[in-house]
Amino acid sequence: MRLLHTSDWHLGRSFHRENLHGAQRAFLDHLVATVTAERVDAVLVAGDVYDRALPGLEAVALFDEALWRLAELGVPAVFISGNHDSARRLGTAARLIDRAGIHLRTDPDALAEPVLLADEHGPVAVYGLPYLEPALVRERLGLERGGHEQVLAAAMDGVRADLAARPAGTRAVVLAHAFVTGGAASDSERDIAVGGVQSVPASVFDGVHYAALGHLHGCQTLAPHLRYSGSPLAYSFSETTHEKSMWLVDLDAAGAVEARRVHCPVPRRLAQLKGRLDELLTDGKYEYAVDRWVQATLTDPLRPADAMERLRERFPHTLQLLFDPEGGERADGASYAQRVRGRTDQEVVEGFVAHVRPGRELDGDERTWLLEGLESVRRSAAGRAEENAR
Repeated sequence: MRLLHTSDWHLGRSFHRENLHGAQRAFLDHLVATVTAERVDAVLVAGDVYDRALPGLEAVALFDEALWRLAELGVPAVFISGNHDSARRLGTAARLIDRAGIHLRTDPDALAEPVLLADEHGPVAVYGLPYLEPALVRERLGLERGGHEQVLAAAMDGVRADLAARPAGTRAVVLAHAFVTGGAASDSERDIAVGGVQSVPASVFDGVHYAALGHLHGCQTLAPHLRYSGSPLAYSFSETTHEKSMWLVDLDAAGAVEARRVHCPVPRRLAQLKGRLDELLTDGKYEYAVDRWVQATLTDPLRPADAMERLRERFPHTLQLLFDPEGGERADGASYAQRVRGRTDQEVVEGFVAHVRPGRELDGDERTWLLEGLESVRRSAAGRAEENAR
């Protein structure tokens, strides 16, 4: 069976205020063409279809068109909701759309109900595990406490139990939207942790033949059966070196995986430049960046006047300007995301406390109160999102 694995479309997202609607449409054209040219048997979309819970009309229309085109091809497609999506909104009319071969898996109560496909070698059970917010699904999964690892492990226990009851030789594929240990993150993914560890071990997915992962925006292989497709477009300058692609996955009679990358169209390449302003404006080694979207970091000791305007005379597509002066402290122009990159919510808040209360570390009670507060805020926010989606 041939599967096309993609994820993290983020329909409706822009790139530093540059509209990406045309680029996203070009990607979907490419996806449909690939399905036809490569004789794909099923399309797997591992979450973050939209960039926000309340997508704009333009993004909704683009998704609607994508569903119609896939249904017209007669090729089954399985979607799950990601942490950017509203599960309720994405799952609207799922049972009706299911009849067209488009399967929207957004309901945490249906984790062990696979989409059943078949080829000449027998059945393939495709399980869709939407993004599981621990605060919202613990009780539904029979857990009193636990974070991402615990809820995903409980969901996979249900998958394995269902698979064990199916005919011998049934091959199993699972879609999941999560941060798996060993994966490489970028700046454009929204943090899914609350005061604790956001990653889950790869062993959670033991027992299935292929896990189509979403959430991380770089295409990567954690194991032959465990892969991220990454986003089809770059959504931050931290993705400058990414080669955006989808996975074309062949599943043989025994469930062994062969996979190759299908590269995606690039609307405009990215460039990260660093140096003094006069150097960037005159040095020939930067000529390659003239037609690229540019992030420029200036190292001049003093901030040059009209820096952005002058840069755009040579690099008309300059989108971001940062400062990192030579011999001084790190740039105050660095983005907040860059300054806290790699930190959990707990570490960010503890860092703030240390900044405003130097010399006095958090004691055990304070750290407990902090964790409870973070969890309460996350639970309230998630609850409001679900309420708004009703």
